[in-house]
Amino acid sequence: MPDIGAPELLIILLVVVVLFGAKRLPDAARSLGRSMRIFKSEVKGLREDDQPTTAPAAASGPPAVAPAATAPAAPAPPVVAAPAPQEPSVQSR
Repeated sequence: MPDIGAPELLIILLVVVVLFGAKRLPDAARSLGRSMRIFKSEVKGLREDDQPTTAPAAASGPPAVAPAATAPAAPAPPVVAAPAPQEPSVQSR
């Protein structure tokens, strides 16, 4: 892999200035920094999502069991959608 020294960096910087212009460079650098910050925060969030939660099982207690003597709940009636309202027709005379 070729080594990039000071002369090569100056040439790259000169090409970037010619392509983007001196006025657009601060905006481009700011946008690049903002994008990198967002990317890093998303990667950090993904890593935190992958870690298992260590909630103590003893604190939650045994699972609650419903008594067998209760009657089963009646099934809910089906929900019927109301027809869409229609606009009244206007007849010309």
